[in-house]
Amino acid sequence: ACMAVQVAILPSPRCLFDDPIQICVTGLLPHQAVTLRARLLDENGDLFQAHAHYRASSSGELDLARSPALGGSYSGVEPMGLLWSLQCEKPYKRLAKRNVLTPFCVDLEVYDGHGDMSQLLGKCTNERRFLGEGVKRISVREGQLKATLFLPPGSGPFPGLIDLYGSGGGLVEYRASLLASRGFVTLALAYMAFEDLPAMPQVLELSYFEAAVNFLLKQQQVKDTGIGVLGLSKGADLALSVATYLPGIKAAVSISGSGFNSFIPLQGDGFTVPPHPYDLGRIKYDSGLVDFRDVLDDHRDPATWGCRIPLEKSLAKFLFLSGLDDANWKSDLYCQDAVQRLQQHGRKVEFYSYSGAGHLLEPPYFPLCQASMHKVLGSFVRWGGQSREHAKAQEDAWLRIQAFLWQHL
Repeated sequence: ACMAVQVAILPSPRCLFDDPIQICVTGLLPHQAVTLRARLLDENGDLFQAHAHYRASSSGELDLARSPALGGSYSGVEPMGLLWSLQCEKPYKRLAKRNVLTPFCVDLEVYDGHGDMSQLLGKCTNERRFLGEGVKRISVREGQLKATLFLPPGSGPFPGLIDLYGSGGGLVEYRASLLASRGFVTLALAYMAFEDLPAMPQVLELSYFEAAVNFLLKQQQVKDTGIGVLGLSKGADLALSVATYLPGIKAAVSISGSGFNSFIPLQGDGFTVPPHPYDLGRIKYDSGLVDFRDVLDDHRDPATWGCRIPLEKSLAKFLFLSGLDDANWKSDLYCQDAVQRLQQHGRKVEFYSYSGAGHLLEPPYFPLCQASMHKVLGSFVRWGGQSREHAKAQEDAWLRIQAFLWQHL
């Protein structure tokens, strides 16, 4: 007798990428052993896969929110494990979304047994989108600005946000598009290694970021009570600089960053913040991967303090996030340094450090990338992290970022 095995994705097979889902299987035999597999083809045609072994209940049902995985890519009760444990067959591949107008499609398949996956019992597809219903994407090339503006549906007014990625450069849109889908007018801003922006600029101009702030403030849907800025890695110290040197910034989020200027001089109006002294001769190579952590001089040495961002002069509220297993940057140490400086000036500051989390704290359900090609350096770089802990950190951080921004914007 052939039973109709059905795979259901609740509440809907279509959702935003950062939405949790419930995966249920019905029509199995009582206590049947099955393997669930997830497959995702990225935009380069690279395949990311995960699988886990399960056993059906006495009624022949399986609910990933209740049933533990018995092995495979992960084990234990992990409702979203099939997503966060996705791995590419090629080593050192990072899952990222280039075109946010199309979804990632995740094929979920159920196979009989815990062995060879020869008998497919049922399947369905989870369409994970990057643009919520009615969110507009507008390419911005105004003056020198190279950016993409995302507008939530409706007239608002909405809080405004500038989103900065790291020294890999380019114009990264997927975090900004998700934040816009959650109700923020978000400007994803490129500042290096994009179109005619150099891969390694001699200097970064504060006026470029000021133009981005002004562009955002003149959008009709943006609240005029001040905007937020969010950055990862090099983008994090830029976010802190923007919040310190430019007026009108109410909130700044630093992810895996530092409270000093890194690698590229930042030129303001009549002043320049030098980069923190570093020596690339201190790069370590671990089986072909670059370990960057010892490149900087000691940040406690007063000789380096000229590159500090004077955060205490800013009127913004700050949120710092870092992973304790960051294999790229001593982000937790540098974060503690910035937090202590703010606290010494009587400033309240929010900060969270996550054990087992690596450098690339992304929106939730992006799988951990422990190492990948750094486009500007042209070599494979270690990022660190343990997959389950990193996944939990991304879920928690995402909620904290949104709560913080809503509170202060």
